[in-house]
Amino acid sequence: MLEALDLTSFTCPRCGTTTAADFYGPCTSCCEQLRATMAGQTSELETADYEPKMNVTPNAVASKE
Repeated sequence: MLEALDLTSFTCPRCGTTTAADFYGPCTSCCEQLRATMAGQTSELETADYEPKMNVTPNAVASKE
Protein backbone atom coordinates (compact mmCIF):
# COMPACT_ATOMS: atom_id res chain seq x y z
CA MET A 1 0.00 0.00 0.00
CA LEU A 2 1.00 3.60 -0.42
CA GLU A 3 2.43 5.21 2.65
CA ALA A 4 1.73 8.83 3.52
CA LEU A 5 4.62 11.15 2.82
CA ASP A 6 6.14 12.90 5.80
CA LEU A 7 5.70 16.65 5.76
CA THR A 8 8.98 18.51 5.67
CA SER A 9 9.53 22.04 6.92
CA PHE A 10 11.17 24.55 4.61
CA THR A 11 11.13 28.22 3.76
CA CYS A 12 8.75 29.27 0.98
CA PRO A 13 10.88 30.36 -1.98
CA ARG A 14 8.39 33.10 -2.85
CA CYS A 15 7.43 34.82 0.40
CA GLY A 16 10.02 33.50 2.87
CA THR A 17 7.64 32.09 5.48
CA THR A 18 8.25 28.70 7.07
CA THR A 19 5.85 26.07 5.76
CA ALA A 20 5.41 22.29 5.84
CA ALA A 21 4.46 20.31 2.74
CA ASP A 22 5.11 17.04 0.94
CA PHE A 23 7.21 18.68 -1.77
CA TYR A 24 9.38 21.80 -2.00
CA GLY A 25 7.68 24.79 -3.58
CA PRO A 26 5.53 27.84 -2.82
CA CYS A 27 3.32 27.71 0.27
CA THR A 28 -0.44 27.26 -0.06
CA SER A 29 -1.21 30.97 0.26
CA CYS A 30 1.33 31.78 -2.48
CA CYS A 31 -0.11 29.03 -4.68
CA GLU A 32 -3.62 30.45 -4.28
CA GLN A 33 -2.39 33.96 -5.06
CA LEU A 34 -0.50 32.73 -8.15
CA ARG A 35 -3.57 30.85 -9.42
CA ALA A 36 -5.70 33.96 -8.97
CA THR A 37 -3.31 36.33 -10.71
CA MET A 38 -1.69 34.12 -13.34
CA ALA A 39 -4.65 32.02 -14.47
CA GLY A 40 -5.11 32.60 -18.17
CA GLN A 41 -7.92 32.17 -20.61
CA THR A 42 -7.62 29.30 -23.04
CA SER A 43 -8.28 29.79 -26.71
CA GLU A 44 -8.68 27.44 -29.62
CA LEU A 45 -5.95 27.39 -32.21
CA GLU A 46 -6.85 27.31 -35.86
CA THR A 47 -4.78 24.93 -37.93
CA ALA A 48 -4.44 24.92 -41.68
CA ASP A 49 -5.88 22.02 -43.65
CA TYR A 50 -3.39 19.42 -44.79
CA GLU A 51 -2.11 20.02 -48.28
CA PRO A 52 0.36 17.50 -49.68
CA LYS A 53 3.69 18.70 -51.01
CA MET A 54 4.08 19.20 -54.73
CA ASN A 55 6.67 16.42 -54.91
CA VAL A 56 4.24 13.80 -53.57
CA THR A 57 2.95 11.50 -56.30
CA PRO A 58 -0.04 9.20 -55.96
CA ASN A 59 0.54 5.51 -55.40
CA ALA A 60 0.85 3.73 -58.76
CA VAL A 61 -1.29 0.77 -57.60
CA ALA A 62 -3.99 3.03 -56.16
CA SER A 63 -4.27 5.09 -59.35
CA LYS A 64 -4.34 2.02 -61.63
CA GLU A 65 -7.72 1.61 -63.30
